[in-house]
Amino acid sequence: MAKIYHNPRCSTSRKALALLREAGQDVEVIEYLKTPPTRAELAALIAAAGETAKSTLRAKQAEAATHNLTRDDVTEDDILDAMIADPILINRPFVTTARGTRLCRPLDKIHDILPETGKGEGPRA
Repeated sequence: MAKIYHNPRCSTSRKALALLREAGQDVEVIEYLKTPPTRAELAALIAAAGETAKSTLRAKQAEAATHNLTRDDVTEDDILDAMIADPILINRPFVTTARGTRLCRPLDKIHDILPETGKGEGPRA
């Protein structure tokens, strides 16, 4: 089963969910603003995607400044703590399938983890 950390107000997140369904995936949809991950779950998700907390931060979000995350000396722990306190800071969508985990921004990254189609890549939109 695929899993998407989803914000239904985000067009990229909606498109990722549609691509998962078009690929025939059973999808567990987690609206992370309503049901945020734990700190350990978020750290594991970020690591599985090959990202860092800093690379998954929505730095232009007003809450980033509120949590002083625009400083040069901000740490990964500072960012994770802020993301748990304010999940709107988590970039989206994170998607997990049997083929791996990706932060699907840009959306094309989802093709790395969609099922094989016989041509060595996932289906295209």
